[in-house]
Amino acid sequence: MNNIQSIYFIGIGGIGMSNLARYFMSKGKKVAGYDRTETPLTKELVKEGAAIHYTDDVNLIPDYCKDKFTTLVVYTPAVPADNEEVKFFHENNFIIQKRAQVLGTITKASKALCCAGTHGKTTTSSMLAHILKQSHLDCNAFLGGILKNYNSNLLLSANSEFTVVEADEYDRSFHWLHPYMALITSVDPDHLDIYGTEEEYLKSFEKFTSLIQPGGALVMKHNIKLSPKVRENVRVFTYSTDKGEFHAKNIKIGNGEIRFDFVTPKETIDNIQLGVPVKINIENSIGSMALAWLNGVTADELRHSMATFQGAKRRFDFLMKTDRIVMIDDYAHHPEELAASITSVKELYPDKKVTGVFQPHLYTRTRDFAPEFARSLSLLDELILLDIYPAREKPIEGVTSKIIFDEVTCPKILCNKEELLPLLANKNDIEVLLTIGAGDIDQLLLPIKDILEQKI
Repeated sequence: MNNIQSIYFIGIGGIGMSNLARYFMSKGKKVAGYDRTETPLTKELVKEGAAIHYTDDVNLIPDYCKDKFTTLVVYTPAVPADNEEVKFFHENNFIIQKRAQVLGTITKASKALCCAGTHGKTTTSSMLAHILKQSHLDCNAFLGGILKNYNSNLLLSANSEFTVVEADEYDRSFHWLHPYMALITSVDPDHLDIYGTEEEYLKSFEKFTSLIQPGGALVMKHNIKLSPKVRENVRVFTYSTDKGEFHAKNIKIGNGEIRFDFVTPKETIDNIQLGVPVKINIENSIGSMALAWLNGVTADELRHSMATFQGAKRRFDFLMKTDRIVMIDDYAHHPEELAASITSVKELYPDKKVTGVFQPHLYTRTRDFAPEFARSLSLLDELILLDIYPAREKPIEGVTSKIIFDEVTCPKILCNKEELLPLLANKNDIEVLLTIGAGDIDQLLLPIKDILEQKI
């Protein structure tokens, strides 16, 4: 890395790519990149010093990124292979690495605490990073969400030996990492466009557990369908809300608060209060606190950090909270995540109508889990279903949002993104609005909020 003077990112606006871009800028490197669309995140990166363009055009690559001896090219597997800039760098023999490969190199010399799982990894890694940052240990962190406490997805420390990493299973990316300790939240099948079968998906997680360094530990959700393949001298613990070596007891929910006692293998830490009081965060916090506790974070530090944790943007994110209308945004994009998110909202607001706006993410995921999506979305009091966000994929014949819509049993509306704002403007029965999905629905959040505020 000492010889590298500039880093060029293809897909720089991705949440995982952008924290690497910020890291290299903090090290004084020149950073540039391409992405398909301008977003608030790319605008922030430009303000911080990155040169970014939005047209796939080799001529727009800065000259300082065209020297193959001093430039590292980082790409995300989500970028299609026919991208002209990708082809240019390949044809000219540049050093080209996946994001996860670069992250593995950066974190290799530190004690990497890696949070993996089909869902929950952004929240748990964000919680863990905040706990360590507020403790005597401190940390570096590469996160998959913008942490509200710091308004960033990158945390840096000059002295800490710990690095918190959100470990992504897509395209087997997490196999590049070197975990000192790991947390696995869930292994519900996903990304079957990559893995093909549930068996292959689980094998990928088994491989990830084999990478944990001797002397380290694995903390995994109690009762998940995973047989870890850990090395000798790696401790294995389980956790959940109410079972495992790490769990909660004396849970109290009420008056907008959640408190409980945190049970560890050696002590019980009483009166943990959640800064984001959503039921699903009890379990998320148990996993995060388990890793922190294993590394020496004290009881008082755990209490303080959990009470002050504000959450990550787009993870059960309250955008509006009034007596008349509530608006919550969540990144949920897998059937299990949707069910957990909707259930949490209905528990918080049992007497209010919950309307969900869902944007499916990927044709393959929609095809593979259409019945499961329909079951989860039927938990809503009303569904507004948008078109599929394709991301990296080409359309698949016969796969549209309608294959979910037809099986949903609650009152429902099918519309495209352009029709959504007028539809909401004309609705007079919105009490709790939940926007859900991993696509570009986040670009509509402010306009939706404006519409709801006008109704009050």
